[in-house]
Amino acid sequence: MSDTRSHWDNVYTLKQPSEVSWYQPHLRVSFDLIVRAGVSRTDQIIDVGGGGSTLVDDLLDHDFQNITVLDISSKAIDISRARLGTRAALVNWVTDDVVHAALEHGRYRLWHDRAVLHFLTGENDRRAYIRQLRHAVRAGGSAIISTFSTEGPEKCSGLTVRRYSPETLIAELGAGFRLTESRLENHTTPSGTVQSFLYCLFSISG
Repeated sequence: MSDTRSHWDNVYTLKQPSEVSWYQPHLRVSFDLIVRAGVSRTDQIIDVGGGGSTLVDDLLDHDFQNITVLDISSKAIDISRARLGTRAALVNWVTDDVVHAALEHGRYRLWHDRAVLHFLTGENDRRAYIRQLRHAVRAGGSAIISTFSTEGPEKCSGLTVRRYSPETLIAELGAGFRLTESRLENHTTPSGTVQSFLYCLFSISG
């Protein structure tokens, strides 16, 4: 885990937040799917890998009150805390690897992940991720998971990724996850490269 943490701390040390390939000023697809999931302003939301993301800004702008941002990189979290200023105190910040983090059972109504799962190329890590998701999200909750699509790149930030279709992502997650909606997004990186992202909204049964 220390090597992974060092890798991402280094990424956020060498580049400005707006320079990383996955940067978007607003995560419009993610936010729209959060609304479509029927999440209330008081529901508990966890943004996995959201350390440098602006999704938390938009959630606060729309009066969401119970937001947790989890990221393996303290550098990424420091960037968002500085950007938010005094509003950072309204957010629960967790610096940890999602596959090892001590998450409270059934706490969250919604799990959001834009581009964490696709970095988990080892089967043990993927199984641990799914266990964490099942553990942390209550029955009847939702998960939004975004990965590179089958047309997306095979590497990101120097690391190999796993690309998914809706069918392979459903198979990866297993029983208890019902696909509610899927979308493709052609994301233009700050350098001008187009990357194909898949977004899937799942409802989770007990």
